[in-house]
This record gives sequence, structure tokens and C-alpha cells, in this order.
Amino acid sequence: MLAIRLGLQRRAASNVRRHLRRAARRLGVLLLADATTVLIIDLLVQSARRGGAGLVDALFPGGLIATPQYLVALLLGLYVTGNYSAGDHRRSARRLFLGVLVAALLQIWAVVWVAGFVSPVLQFMYTGLVVFTALLAERLFVDRIVAWASAPEKHAARTLFVGPAEECREAASSSALASAVDFAHFGFLDLRTPTAPDALGHLADLPRVLHDRRIETVVACGYIPDRDFQDIVNISLAAGCHLLAVPRSIEVAGVQPSLLWMRGSPLMELNAPSLHGQQLVLKRTMDIVGSVIGLLIAAPVMLAIAIAVKIDSPGPVLFSQERIGVGGRRFRFWKFRTMLHKVPDTMHREYMTRMVRGDEMSTRQVAKDGTGVFKMIEDPRVTRVGRFLRKSSLDELPQFFNVLLGDMSLVGPRPPIPYEFEAYDTGSSTGSRCGPA
Repeated sequence: MLAIRLGLQRRAASNVRRHLRRAARRLGVLLLADATTVLIIDLLVQSARRGGAGLVDALFPGGLIATPQYLVALLLGLYVTGNYSAGDHRRSARRLFLGVLVAALLQIWAVVWVAGFVSPVLQFMYTGLVVFTALLAERLFVDRIVAWASAPEKHAARTLFVGPAEECREAASSSALASAVDFAHFGFLDLRTPTAPDALGHLADLPRVLHDRRIETVVACGYIPDRDFQDIVNISLAAGCHLLAVPRSIEVAGVQPSLLWMRGSPLMELNAPSLHGQQLVLKRTMDIVGSVIGLLIAAPVMLAIAIAVKIDSPGPVLFSQERIGVGGRRFRFWKFRTMLHKVPDTMHREYMTRMVRGDEMSTRQVAKDGTGVFKMIEDPRVTRVGRFLRKSSLDELPQFFNVLLGDMSLVGPRPPIPYEFEAYDTGSSTGSRCGPA
């Protein structure tokens, strides 16, 4: 089970990349279709004007419609009003109208700012109405055009349904999920025992099925007990899967539900609170800049600590240890050495195992201020300098190198030791509550 969970976490990045590619493909197709629609309108207007059509010449006195300025304003207006998002939003007449209106207002504002109200403002409104009508027709047919021009089934998400058998079959045949363009059905997992003959297995088989069948989207169907639903959420999001649910009451910690419309039917999209897109780029940039500045400022202090550690006890200045980071990736974790060299970790391993299994009586210790803590207070392996470094957290200064290499972040959880991670898995499989590490 531990190997499967680690495999799912390693595959999470691949699933996220596939979902991003689908979103980029959708955005690219819509941008190209919208720009092409405006160009076609421009060609038709120019042809009618050359043919002497009086009404067209009155509404559009001169010049091009598909100017770079208008295209930029239109695409910006459509973007800020949500016309490039997933689901049915891109076909919403109201959103398209708002996007075209924003584009017209941007142009009107620019012209009025330069030339005042004497400019042909009405022309922008006429143009907006024509473009809105054309875009509405385009959005209604763009999926059919894409299906005719390519094989969109190959981009469909590998989808697994989880829930009672009847609800899974019903959800799979619904208008929202039946499209082979968006979802490639790989079966369902039944909540009941014995499972349905056509089920791939029971809910307990979810990690294995996600791993073996390379599932990218999980759909929770029907009524699912809260504890089982929490397991579905945790496992699916850890695997980087796109998690959907046929609408139900969502009361699960750690997720943010949002309503998503697909072909006229509602789905509930569940996302873990996390950073996305440019937020991740900004966070990584801050990590690099912060770690470089931290190393430059702390360099004299680190040199003094290195000398003190070397004088205090024999052994290397730095201590490295294997840790588990994001996605189950293992890396070397660096600190100043605070313990005697080459002492075994048996004591800490046994302590962590007892704590994860819920043995609070033997793992709870009392700090000097009288508060209860769950960590080893009196560790005979720690050196004199090591006690000061641990108390002041100066032993963690070399972790700026881990941040610079991308193993860690300036702000984030403590990466666990492999045997701690194994203890977490054992504790969760036996129903024990895991304490803080």
C-alpha cells in the first residue's frame, strides 16, 4: 500500500500537466476561433462596403473592424468575464455579451480620452452587437468544428466513478459526463459489499486502480459516508486527479467546492487550497531570492557555527538525512550537526512509531515552562553546542541550500523522515490518529 501511495504521488505531477495541457488547448482553440470570427466579420463588412451597401456604410463609416487594438480589447474583455473557463461558461450568452461590452467600453474610453465625445461612439456599439451575435453562433458550433477537424477523444481524461453502483451508472450516462470528448470512462468502484459484477472493485481498491489504470479524473457519485468521502478526497488529490462530484452536501475539511456546469448539468469541482499558475512561479521566485539573501546575510554566522561544531565534538560539520518532499520525492536534507557522530537513530525511530500510533502517555513530555510537547526533550545524543543550536533553530540555516535547489520552500511543512512516513501509513491503515511530527 505504501508503494502504491508513493507511486500515486509521483504520478500527480503528470496528471496536473495533462490537465494544464487540456486547459491550454481549450484556451488556444477559443482564442483562434474568436479572432477568426472577427476577421470574417471584417471581410464581410469590407465586401459589403465595396458593393455599395448603404446600411453597412452608414453603420460602419470606414476603417477596419479587426484592428489589433479591437482584437486585444475583445480578447481581454472575454477573458475577464470568464468566457475562456471550463464547462458551459464559454457558451453563456450573458458572459459573451458582457465580454463584448467590456471591449466596446475599452475602445470608447480610449477614443474619448484622446478626442472627446465627438468621435463615432455609436460605431463601437454597432460593432459590438455584430461581434456578439457572431461569437454566440461560433461558440455553439466550435465543439463540432473541433470534433470534425481532429480526434478529440484522444485528449479525454481517463475517468473513474466511485460510489454505489446504481448512482455510478446513472452519472456515467448523464449529459454532463457521457461525452467521449471530455471523459474516457474506465469503470467504477462500488461502495457496497459484495460489489456489483461490473465493478472494478471496492472503495478500498481506489489507490491500486488509480495507479494501475493511470486515472486522471475521479467522479464521486451518490451518497457516500463522510469518512469514505474523505478517503476519496485525500487519495484523489494526492494523485493529482481532477476530482468531481455529482452535487451533494460537501462538508469535508481541506477542500474548496465550486459549481461547474457541463452541457447543462451541474457538477461539483473539489480543489485543495493551493497555489496555481503564476502564483507558483511567484512563490518559487521568492524562494530563490529569499534563500540567496538569507545565505549572504547568514554567511558569517554559519562560519562561526561550523567552527563551534568542529571544536565541540569529532565528526563532520554538516548532517544530511533523507527526507520525503512534495509528491513523495526523496532528497537530502542538510543541517548543522547537533548530535554525536554515528550514533544510531533507534531511540528516535521508536519514539516516532509510538507517537504516530497514538501512544500519548509515553510520548508526551514536559517542557521547561511546564507545557506538554510531543518531541524528545532530553536526548542524550545531543551535544552541548547542539542544544544551543536546536533551541535557537540555528542548526537549520543550511536548509537555505535546500530551498535554493528546489527541495524545500521558505514557507512549508516539515518534510518527514522515511520511517516517519511509513509510520503515518501504518497508523492510517489501522485507524489511529496521527499526532504532529
